Amino acid sequence: MGLFDNIINNLPEVSRPSQKKLPFKDKLKWTLIILMIFFVLGMIPLFGLGSNALQQFEFLSIILGASFGSIISLGIGPIVTASIVLQLLNGSGLWKFDMTTHEGKQRFQGFQKLFSIFFIILEAGVYVFMGGLSPNAAYIGTSLYFQLELVLVFQLILGGIMIMFMDEIVTKWGFGSGISLFIAAGVAQQVFIRAFSFLPNPSSPGTVTGAIPNLFISLAGGDPTTAMLMIASIVATIVVFLLAVYVQAMKVEIPLSFGRVRGHGIRWPLNFLYTSNIPVILVAALMANVQLFATLLQKWGHPILGTFSGSSPTSGFVLWIYGGDVVGKLIKGSFVPADLFHALVYILFMVIGSVVFSIFWVQSAGMDSRSQAKQIMSSGLQIPGFRRDERVLERVLDRYIWPLTIMGAISVGFLAALADLSGALSRGTGILLTVMIIYQLYENIAREHMMDMNPMMRKFMGSK
Repeated sequence: MGLFDNIINNLPEVSRPSQKKLPFKDKLKWTLIILMIFFVLGMIPLFGLGSNALQQFEFLSIILGASFGSIISLGIGPIVTASIVLQLLNGSGLWKFDMTTHEGKQRFQGFQKLFSIFFIILEAGVYVFMGGLSPNAAYIGTSLYFQLELVLVFQLILGGIMIMFMDEIVTKWGFGSGISLFIAAGVAQQVFIRAFSFLPNPSSPGTVTGAIPNLFISLAGGDPTTAMLMIASIVATIVVFLLAVYVQAMKVEIPLSFGRVRGHGIRWPLNFLYTSNIPVILVAALMANVQLFATLLQKWGHPILGTFSGSSPTSGFVLWIYGGDVVGKLIKGSFVPADLFHALVYILFMVIGSVVFSIFWVQSAGMDSRSQAKQIMSSGLQIPGFRRDERVLERVLDRYIWPLTIMGAISVGFLAALADLSGALSRGTGILLTVMIIYQLYENIAREHMMDMNPMMRKFMGSK
């Protein structure tokens, strides 16, 4: 442990701002700068890249906040994977972190950064040496081929490190976290393109990419099937958006009073989605990593996780955790009973995964009843009618927090799976995550910066 502690204490990090609370315009500036850098990096191709076997998995790149074939091909995958591993170690008690203390939280963050660097190096090597991103095949058997592989690995590691520090900049100097920002940016870009683009669709000759122009073209051309598919995708996107906003707005409020001041109190809000979108991000990233490694293993000749035909899984474990477009199959008349069974397994996997990660997140992020009780007590608050005792407050909070943790995770997992199966624009999980990320960002900005933002921006945010 001493060696690891020495390493994490000497890891480079982004310094925190000197002032306790950054003004709105400074946070907005840094968030926009990182967002622009993210889009620019996604357009920089890897030098020496020949074959890009991962290009067909566009939906996975959105969830991973990546752009396959660019310098940020790894995206947020290594960071999320490191978080998953640490959550599992901490939740199982194999490697316990005291998240109730400042030192424990710093130690957890340090190990997460160390694990992220490890997974950046590991995934960079796996992507290149297993053939996902490889040099020109004409150089196979020469020393130049191996040198180009090392160059590709170096570029991927560089991009992964940049994403890691960009996430840290957003967390300390901007709004929310970089992980959430990169996912939302990628999904928003894809939804806009798939909704309004007039460019030809390379996978379907004679059609355009955008669903709305394609709808009018198909209606004018007398193609009701394509028109129904476009309507279904647009409606599914709108329904997912509305459901996500509705569920995100649900909350339970616990009345609290100041012990020494009679007649004054506040309400302590507990969101129905208590752990927000974190469980779905972790489950989606886990599934994306599994499918990517399955693709690389198949290319390497060892399809132990399953096989793919194009971008669609055809057998093995990856087939069962793949959410196909069930609504689209119903419209096209290609639906078979096996599709229903696959859909049910997919929903079950998403729900169980969300519940597991939600429980681990509550335990490790200081959101459990004990941590919340300490926070309430330190603020001089108590529940009216109950004795001012941390243990009593903890038992009362247990009645709310654990049911919200489980039910919120079940709801968000089911909603994400349903969105994936509905054939919405982009991946349903991505749309759900984006809506929840933007809504949470709106709430945080409205709560913390309503007074110091521009009057026009304040009016736009809904405040008079």
